[in-house]
Amino acid sequence: MPSPQAITLLVLAAVVAAMIWDKLRSDVVALTGAAVLLMTGVVQPRDVQGAFASPAIVTLASLFVIAYAMELSGLLDATIRGLVRLCRRIGRAGLWIVIALAGSASAFLNNTPIVVLSAPVVREAAKSLKLSPKGFLMPLSYAAVLGGCCTLIGTSTNLLVNDMAAVAGQPRFGIFEITPVGIAVAISGGLYLLFFSGRLIRNGGPDAEPVENPGQGRTEPGLAAVQLGSASAFAMHRAFRPLKAFASLLIFVTVVALAALNVAPIAACAFAGAVVAGVAVYLIAARAGALPVHTLLLAGVIVGIFFSSTITVLISIVDFDRLGGIVHWLLGNLSPIPPRSLAVFAALLAVGGWLVIGAARRLNLLTLGEENAAQLGIDAEALKRRIFAGAALLTSAAVAFAGPIGFVGLIVPQALRLVLGPDNRLVIPAALLGGGGFLLLADTVARNVIAPAELSVGVITAFCGAPFFVYLLRARTGATPP
Repeated sequence: MPSPQAITLLVLAAVVAAMIWDKLRSDVVALTGAAVLLMTGVVQPRDVQGAFASPAIVTLASLFVIAYAMELSGLLDATIRGLVRLCRRIGRAGLWIVIALAGSASAFLNNTPIVVLSAPVVREAAKSLKLSPKGFLMPLSYAAVLGGCCTLIGTSTNLLVNDMAAVAGQPRFGIFEITPVGIAVAISGGLYLLFFSGRLIRNGGPDAEPVENPGQGRTEPGLAAVQLGSASAFAMHRAFRPLKAFASLLIFVTVVALAALNVAPIAACAFAGAVVAGVAVYLIAARAGALPVHTLLLAGVIVGIFFSSTITVLISIVDFDRLGGIVHWLLGNLSPIPPRSLAVFAALLAVGGWLVIGAARRLNLLTLGEENAAQLGIDAEALKRRIFAGAALLTSAAVAFAGPIGFVGLIVPQALRLVLGPDNRLVIPAALLGGGGFLLLADTVARNVIAPAELSVGVITAFCGAPFFVYLLRARTGATPP
């Protein structure tokens, strides 16, 4: 009977050989190797589950999704077109600037989209300048690797080492903890490529291109076996969509900021979950570019029920010692927020507030009906998407840092509308301030009503919100008490 060590070495050698052969997809090869180890008893099912639940794997997949979102929005294509114009304007120096920028971007995004999108730019720009593309494509690949050494999320190796350190009981690395050493290595490696790559790579002239055999069916040579994700997803040119580009870039910057500031994992996970819920609602409700309000409401209810069920499952399986903290957070609280986390919250609030307040005048016209608003020059669908994005961002930030405190968004705007009238240019800013004041009042009551014990602020807002909802319901339907 072969020993587990021998089986592991044989499987490892077979996996490496298959990836070098580069005829099969890397994910199929890796999963086949894991299946062999599982069937032979070398690893247990819980070990396999733990590997797929590794923060490193989740982080890599998330970064690839973010990069693909930027590609779908046309942001990366627009950047690439700008770099092409730069190369044609300043010549060879522009090519090296593109390579340097690709390396810098690889510190935060997956290498696959960076190399796949940059390689055609470098090739075409080099050919237009009568230079050999081979003298720049290889340095591009190495620059992407060197750039990945500058941050914790730059390469899969960094993330896996960080995960192994945490499992061994060592403190986790910060996202920029390795940056000083990484920058030194990247600069020295970049200078080496700049001065010596021309001597090490044989240039065959600008027209020398590798010969491809279409009958072989090979795709992504040198990429499929060593990178996460498929490069073909980034091959199509996309039209630039400013709103989607802004949203994808905002999510990317927010994720990096949360990691860099070491924000509490609960807040980061809650914000990520809220973004996922918002995207799910939008995808369910959107139909042929339109966003019907009634469908949006139903989609929100459906996604809310699903995530409520998910929370119930988590509460059922969590340790009893942690149950109190989970319930306390679900009821909402205004516990102090660390200064760095508060800065992130303020930034999210500013962006979300700008999206909503900046559209207040157009919202007044939309209340006349979508057809009438269209006759007045208002793009109703674009406006609804903007308001949806701003409201989702504001709600996500509030829930991430304070918990799901209900009924504030129902009581305050409706009460202010009764006092100030229907002008959204007054109601929306007043609701931002009035919501904070109402929440402070509710928190004061929660802290003192059963002192020295303390209620969650969500309990007080719920007690206020239920009667107010009944009042609004009867006022709108014209019902009278029996």
